[in-house]
Amino acid sequence: MAKVYLEQHADLGLIKQKKVAIIGYGSQGHAHAQNLRDSGVTVQVGLPAGSASRARAQADGFTIQTPAEAAAWADVIMVLVPDTKTSALYKHDIEPHLTPGKMLMFAHGFNIHYGTVTPSPKVDVSMVAPKSPGHRVRELYVEGSGTPALFAVHQDASGKARDLTLSYAKALGCARAGVLETTFAEETETDLFGEQAVLCGGVSHLIRAGFETLVEAGYQPELAYFECMHELKLIVDLMYRGGLSYMRYSVSDTAEYGDYTAGPRVITEQTRQVMKQLLKEIQNGSFAKKWIAENEAGGKWFYEKREQEQDQQIERVGEDLRAMMSFLNPVKVKKGKLLNTVSV
Repeated sequence: MAKVYLEQHADLGLIKQKKVAIIGYGSQGHAHAQNLRDSGVTVQVGLPAGSASRARAQADGFTIQTPAEAAAWADVIMVLVPDTKTSALYKHDIEPHLTPGKMLMFAHGFNIHYGTVTPSPKVDVSMVAPKSPGHRVRELYVEGSGTPALFAVHQDASGKARDLTLSYAKALGCARAGVLETTFAEETETDLFGEQAVLCGGVSHLIRAGFETLVEAGYQPELAYFECMHELKLIVDLMYRGGLSYMRYSVSDTAEYGDYTAGPRVITEQTRQVMKQLLKEIQNGSFAKKWIAENEAGGKWFYEKREQEQDQQIERVGEDLRAMMSFLNPVKVKKGKLLNTVSV
């Protein structure tokens, strides 16, 4: 069983003695920077001159430096940029300023685990990975609670990396909810598997398959959308609060019976074998190699696929229905860009 660390297990004073650079000001970056600052930590934000997040960080009252300047200034450098951008940024802007005694931090283990970033053995390397999008990390902190997180220490050159990492997690607000110790390998592999097999790949294709099955059978697309997409949140919210048992307790007996009888017919032994193959590709690094190669080639397939998926019938029907439900605060996505929503 994983050990859970709470606020009483961490010394906030340790991180308050350090200068912390937050590199990136997207979903996670803005939450880390603001939560740490509100916890009394000295924070600066590192962003390229042309960053779209620059104006937002300035409006939030932060001193903005280039990533290289922030890395040179800081004792602790938290890297919160996309996985595919991290390697180049590290080599050009961080590594030259990563002097002995500093700590390099991440919120995801991808680049350390797959070797695209290899820090000097003379620095501490650790991770704090909130199990929530950044906006929720910020919201819960402001409310006085927090988001659970994972933490790991990859290198402990100082002999104090673990305590300082827990201190960072406390300043972020995560120790209010619980911080679980892991490794860079375990966090990376479970995170990628969850995204691919369940949370993103599995769920999105299950929703679309269900929608298309109903539409092809002659049912109205709007009804198919409500049954296969809209109501999913109601079910997930029940699971979120009380697990599968609470969900089954809350739905009708008919729905529960259908769960037990139909579920194994949809998720078959073949599906489980595919999941095992996905995990193997994550573990041996072949997925990472393909993803890195796709980015190095300019991402042509990736961006074409994104546009194709955005033009599916379920997306067009859903956009019209959501527009009628203002309480959802609906957003529109066109060619990979978010409209009518806050910057991420």
